[in-house]
Amino acid sequence: MNNNKLFISFAATKKMPECNYELKSIVRRAILATLEYEDLIFGAEVSVTFCDNEYIRKLNGDFRNKDSATDVLSFPMYDFDDEIEPETNPDGSISLGDIVVSLERAAEQAKEIGNSFEREVAFLVIHSTLHLLGYDHERSKDDEEAQCLAQREIIEKLTF
Repeated sequence: MNNNKLFISFAATKKMPECNYELKSIVRRAILATLEYEDLIFGAEVSVTFCDNEYIRKLNGDFRNKDSATDVLSFPMYDFDDEIEPETNPDGSISLGDIVVSLERAAEQAKEIGNSFEREVAFLVIHSTLHLLGYDHERSKDDEEAQCLAQREIIEKLTF
């Protein structure tokens, strides 16, 4: 990303010891790496909310009609496939949307697959940021392969 301006609004649905400076730094690095991978030339604004399984289960039910806890949800502001230009903020950045990460589910998955918690959160944030940028692995097999490739290439650039 030629313009490294990135504003992240962090929130947590309750007190969580994992929500510290280090985790927020990892999230920032993951989002920046994703924007750089896409060679974006604009500043960006993203909202990141950390939550538990109960909270994300409710969101998943409300917005996707799925009664289960998931690891991450993405709420894009724009459909970058449309011809409509995204609105820019006064500073020239674009609000990409919201990311909601279940830290509880991230910890469970990290343990299941042998990743560190930090790497798992970074991977989920990369996955979600790609959704904010228009990737959708549920559209087709080709889209799924493109998103999986991007995720692998981006996560390999980060160190934990």
